Order: sequence, then structure tokens, then C-alpha cells
Amino acid sequence: MEKFEDYTYVRPILDEEKQKFHRLLEAFTAADTAQEASKALEAINRFRNRLDTMGNLVYIRASIDTNDEYYQQERDYFDQLRPELEALGTEFYHALIDSPHRKELEEKWGPQLFRIADYSIRRFSPEVISLLQEENKLTSEYSKLVASAQVEFRGDTYTLAQLAPFTEHSDRKVRKESVEASAGFFESHEAQLDNIYDQLVKVRHETAVKLGFKNFLELGYLRMERYDYDTDMVAAFRKQVRENIVPLVSKLYKKQAERIGVEALKYYDENFEFESGNAQPKGSPAWIIENGRKMYEELSDETNEFFRFMLQRNLMDLEAKKGKEAGGYCTFIEDYQSPFIFSNFNGTSADIDVLTHEAGHAFQFYSSRNIGIPEYLIPTSEAAEIHSMSMEFFTWPWMELFFQEDADKYKYAHLADGLKFIPYGVAVDEFQHLVYQNPDWSPAERKQAWKELEKVYLPHRDYDGIPYLEGGAFWQRQGHIYEVPFYYIDYTLAQICAFQFWKRSREERDEAWEDYLHLCKLGGSKPFLSLVDEANLQSPFKDGTVESVITTIEQWLDSVDDQAL
Repeated sequence: MEKFEDYTYVRPILDEEKQKFHRLLEAFTAADTAQEASKALEAINRFRNRLDTMGNLVYIRASIDTNDEYYQQERDYFDQLRPELEALGTEFYHALIDSPHRKELEEKWGPQLFRIADYSIRRFSPEVISLLQEENKLTSEYSKLVASAQVEFRGDTYTLAQLAPFTEHSDRKVRKESVEASAGFFESHEAQLDNIYDQLVKVRHETAVKLGFKNFLELGYLRMERYDYDTDMVAAFRKQVRENIVPLVSKLYKKQAERIGVEALKYYDENFEFESGNAQPKGSPAWIIENGRKMYEELSDETNEFFRFMLQRNLMDLEAKKGKEAGGYCTFIEDYQSPFIFSNFNGTSADIDVLTHEAGHAFQFYSSRNIGIPEYLIPTSEAAEIHSMSMEFFTWPWMELFFQEDADKYKYAHLADGLKFIPYGVAVDEFQHLVYQNPDWSPAERKQAWKELEKVYLPHRDYDGIPYLEGGAFWQRQGHIYEVPFYYIDYTLAQICAFQFWKRSREERDEAWEDYLHLCKLGGSKPFLSLVDEANLQSPFKDGTVESVITTIEQWLDSVDDQAL
């Protein structure tokens, strides 16, 4: 069997690819029968899968080592190539929409493919290719800048991921200094970060206007493929969060202050959950992976098969190291039918969150890898996050493997942190709505908007005079804002769905797991709310859903003697 290091990358040459594509497209449009059209469609899909495979290999290898000159050059090449490939995709979608065999194709492949085609056509035109190339260049510039961080702290040098464990240190002085050191990196590059984002906002606005939109807001929703909900529904969801979750989160932070023995909780205290120390995995990365193998072996036959596949092919790069990009992700390498997990283990409980969260994404990819349509492999982002966040909860019975006597600590903090995240998540979303509705805002006006949103959604937050954070620049460390606009409300919507799976897994574990498996196998073959319905979950947009879900969680948290943990 081939391992990831043996997966072959060959640079696609645009002119050659265009010729191959147009021969395939001609066969599709010339098809006399629906059967012939379907066969031609499958050939086009194989062509697209190969190009996506090359792009993903470049992305993964460039993010693992930003000092690898070859793959950095190839990444720059793909930044220029992708909009050209999108143009080919749009040609295909036009042909698909206009096909005389559309009815039969829709019966075979489902209506979601045609929704995707329609949205793709509306969000692209050859005249915006140069703008898309510029956008890609700017997002890569941001990623490389953050990955370049070498922060001096207490006599050593750290990446941002390696610095993170100090924010959980039992010594409050260490926590504060580590947050100041991290903020110092961003502050030293604040002007550059402002400039990158300013250019991104303007290039996205110009792209939207050229495509016939008033601003980037509608185009952003098209890009995120939000088929069955709109800005008004999102605004109503944010209102539910303000009314039901923000007060509860403020209460949780007050309990945390009492728990860790501080009179007033500061920002640098937020990651420190217990006076006796946070729950941490009790072994090395290799030990964590071995326990992960045992966990997925026992969880189900399907997860056992999946995790063995990942281990045998070296499809995970997990440890933090110099030159590696920040964060974590899961992607799929089409021609090898391989999910790939990227993260930065740093010795905190977040390492286990990665092993469950990103593995949830990977498990969905693995479960729907034979679905037959590239568009159906990856669901829309809010649906995809249900898979990852729910896997975090389905694996709760195995947390003793990783945390031993601190497993209860982990569970309490994990559930509470899920709630605490939601107000921040919707603040990021509302911030982006405001920014793209006001594309001429200055960097100072954006920061002022963020400060006002923090007062609404994070009223507990106290930066204790750290200038960069007090100035309203905290959002600059949130890569999604730069790289994938409007991708953030998705986490909050998915969290409400995952909380439902948490509740059901405790009351009707077998039925809940079967619904989860069913959801994973569906991939992206349906829009978000249809997938929610298929999984027997309540829509997060429905009045009362948020309140009913968090009431159960609040009761569970209140039943725990958190002072004794």
C-alpha cells in the first residue's frame, strides 16, 4: 500500500489541462442519451479529482513545512492556477445546467449537484480571475506571516502553537507573560496585518461588484453555499445567542474565577480552568495515538477500519514544530481516497480535541469516499462541523485513556468551553457582516467595531491593559477572517447540533450513533437543514432550539461540583 510520503505530485500545465478538459466537455455536450451523458460526467469528475489531488498535496506539504522552497513555489503556482481551473469548472456547470438530459441526470445524481452548479455560476466570471488570484496571494501571505512567528519567551523561542500551553500555566504571572508575548508578535506586525486585510476587503468588494452584487455579503454566502438559510435567519440565531447563551457564559466565567481563586478574571486567566491545573494528556504524542487506536477500535467497526487506514498510510502530521503553519485542519486527497489530518500537538487537552474533532471530519470523508460526485464528498461547512464536534462527544467514554484521573476535569471543561465559544463565534460572524457592508472602513473603524461587539458578546472579557488587545485587534489572530470569509457562524450552528448528539448519546446511544453514521455517509449530497433533518436533529434556527439545548447542558454543569475538580 502507498503511504502519504509516496503520493505523487505532478505540476498541472494549464494549456494542456484546458485541452484535456474541453475534449471531455465536448463528449458530455454531444451525448445522445442520458446514459452517455452520465458516463461523460464521470470522466469529467476523474479529471477534476486529479487536479484537486495535486492541489491538496501542495497545500498539505507546504503547510507542514513553510521552509520547503519547492512546495512554497508550487503553492504560489496554485494560487494563480485555481481561478483558471474554476473557470473550467464554471464551463462544466453551464453545460450541466443546460443539458437536454438534465431531468435524468438529476434523478440519478440528485438535485444538490444542480444547486451547487447554479451557485458556482453566479459567483464566477472570467473577468474576475485576476482579482481571485490576488485574493489567493493575500490569504497565503497571511498564513505564511503567522507561521513565521518565532516568539522569545523566558529564554527560549517558540511558535505560536508551542507558546499556547503557557496560557494554561498554574502561575498567573506566566499566563500573563505568555499572552503578552503572543500579542507582542501580532502587535509587531499589526500594520502589515491591517494592510493585508484592507486589501482583502477591497479586492473581495471589487469582485462582488464586478459580478453584479451590491457588496461582498451576498457573494460570500454564495461561496459558502448557504442554500437554505439567509442573513436574516443568521441574525435571528445571533439574537438567540445574545439572549440565552451570553448570560450563561458570564455565569460560567464567574464560577471559573471562584474556582481558580482570582477576584477578577482577566483574559490571560480564561484558559486556566482549575486551581489544581487543567486536564492534560498523560503521555507523549505516540502514546496518544496508540490510545486513539484503542478508542476507535472499541467505538465501532466503522471507526476501527477508518483509523487503521489513517495509521497505515501515515495520513496524520500532528506535532508542532518550527516552520509549520498554525492551527489544524482535515482535507481529502481524492485520487488516493485518503483523508489527511494536520495539527500542532502542544501537550494540552487540545491535542485530544484534535484527535476527535479532525478525526470526525476525516471519518466523514472516509464514510462517503465512494459517493461518486466530487461536490458531495465535502458538505457545506456548517454541516461538516457537525461531524467533527459530535465525534468529540461520542468519544467521551474513552477520555480516561488520555486523562486518567483527570477525565472528569476534561469533560466539564470541554462541555463548558463549547458553550463559551458560541458568543465569540457569532461575534466573529457579525464582525464580518459589518466589515463587508462597510468596505471603505479604515483599520481603526474595524477595530472599533470589534470592541463594540466584544461588549455585547464577551462582556466578561478584561484584557488588563494589554495595549494591542485593548485596541480592538484580537480578531487579527483568527485566520478564518482572512482566509475564508463568513466561515465561522458554521461552528456555532454545528455546536448546537453536536450538543443534541451529546444529549442523545447519553440517553439513546445506539440510535444516536446510527443517525451519526447515516449523516456521515450522506456527505454533502443535501443542503444543511436537510442533513440536520436526516440526522433527527432540531434546526438551530428554530425558535426555542438554542434554549432547550443549553438548558440540559446547564443542568449537567450545575450537577458537577466543579470546586472539587
